[in-house]
Amino acid sequence: MVKEIAIPIFSIEMEFSECIYDTIEEIVAYLIEQVKAHKAAQYIATFDHLKHTSELPEGIIADDIIAAYNVVFCFGFSLQDAEQLATRPRSLGVCQTDQGITISFMEAPMPVANALMEQWTRSLLRDERQHSQLSNYPGHQKDAQLHS
Repeated sequence: MVKEIAIPIFSIEMEFSECIYDTIEEIVAYLIEQVKAHKAAQYIATFDHLKHTSELPEGIIADDIIAAYNVVFCFGFSLQDAEQLATRPRSLGVCQTDQGITISFMEAPMPVANALMEQWTRSLLRDERQHSQLSNYPGHQKDAQLHS
């Protein structure tokens, strides 16, 4: 019996005019910097999903996708049982389409990790009001402690 489950995904779409960077490569580099700067995170790799899929004989890519990367990393907050490995490592998806940029990630069972990934994502927005709302996001205050 196959059991399908819904996976919670955080996703934000922005036009380049709303973003502090002008290219997807700059966005990916910024996210890598954020991962590397965090004491409980370990950068693993950047995966060029578009390149991989385009090289498959049966690969299918939506017409509006221009570039697609996954920034792969792992948070090292805890490892309490073997099953936790099923949800690791983490990945930030960064996709450029004809409409702009979409950044997405599968939400973690840990609110602190979600708040941090959302903070990294929202900090790409030019509009300060967008990411200043994070102070009301559950776990944000705990996350600030993780940076110290």
